[in-house]
Amino acid sequence: MDRINKIGLPVVLLIMFAIVGIMKSAVNIGYGEAGVLFRTFGEGTVVDEPALGEGFHIIAPWNKVYLYNVKQQEVFESQMQVLSSNGLEISLDVSVLYQPVSSELGLLHKTKGANYLDIVIVPSIRAVARSVVGRYTPEQLYSTKRDAIQSEIYDELKEGVESQHVQINAVLVRDVTLPNTIKQAIERKLSQEQQSLEYEFRLITARKEAEKQRIEAQGKADANRILSSSLTTNILRDKGIEATSKLSESSNSKVIVIGSGKDGLPIILGNQ
Repeated sequence: MDRINKIGLPVVLLIMFAIVGIMKSAVNIGYGEAGVLFRTFGEGTVVDEPALGEGFHIIAPWNKVYLYNVKQQEVFESQMQVLSSNGLEISLDVSVLYQPVSSELGLLHKTKGANYLDIVIVPSIRAVARSVVGRYTPEQLYSTKRDAIQSEIYDELKEGVESQHVQINAVLVRDVTLPNTIKQAIERKLSQEQQSLEYEFRLITARKEAEKQRIEAQGKADANRILSSSLTTNILRDKGIEATSKLSESSNSKVIVIGSGKDGLPIILGNQ
């Protein structure tokens, strides 16, 4: 019995040490996460192997795993103060959708670290926003160029951070706020331009209607002139004879004086 106890105790201790070792070596990576392996007695951060994916992993107890959220995330920059092309201060609200490049997660960890948002993305957003907005006047920013600045910020931001192992998915310009005096002046100007366009439209419509009436009147005048020129004396005489012939066939009594009218046409007297 003593012999069994002497053998069993080391086995139990060995099993306990094994369990503790497994617990310390086990890493569970959750949904939407990836892990960067750090080899304490090796090359340090592993950059030449894929990051550890979701699920359960066993690593050496002396190594470490740094977890990163690799899902799409959003950063919102509110009321950034930027200058327009003519030096007026504009307030800009911008949202950026981003995520780390999973295949380059080791490089991101080694070169930037877990706070890459504050090191890479936020400073880049501010710099690019200032650069893009500075190309436009307040009037353009307020009325016609919001989509343009959104597209330009996206293109330049994406190009600027892609070499730093971060992926930009979208840029949304939420709001562009101008000083009240500038905003009111722009609104007055836009209103006046709209009224001018409406007045010009009415003038064009009136001109078209007048031209239409002139063309119609000219057409009628031309038709009357052609008709008048075609009604010669002979034609009128033939028409008169034709009408007299039809009238003479009527049952109503009448007096027809042959050859007494102008140009020898008959004169028809009323009922007798």
